[in-house]
Amino acid sequence: MDLSVQELDNGITVVALRGRLDTIWAGEMETSFNTIAGSKQSVVVDLSEVSFLGSLGMRMFVQGGTTVIRRGGKFAILSPDPNITKVLKVAAIDSLIPILQERAAALAAALP
Repeated sequence: MDLSVQELDNGITVVALRGRLDTIWAGEMETSFNTIAGSKQSVVVDLSEVSFLGSLGMRMFVQGGTTVIRRGGKFAILSPDPNITKVLKVAAIDSLIPILQERAAALAAALP
């Protein structure tokens, strides 16, 4: 699992994840992810290169998204594959966090 962070000029932080977000990696990524969510106002999480999303990964997104949203910020998930999109929707995460397939739409949803 790999996590990279890109700060855009418009105040949006893009967090790109790569690999399998399973129990082992979600636990290791959670601290870094929560630090980002706790300090940024606008976050887009790019899942285009994530091949598996477990329950701890979903919890990480809900906690991070809730942290950003409670502070008046914006949080969006970008481009999960169809199976991950289905899991996120079954878990009703899309009722809290927008799940968008196009980068431009995700960035627009996260504009401060």
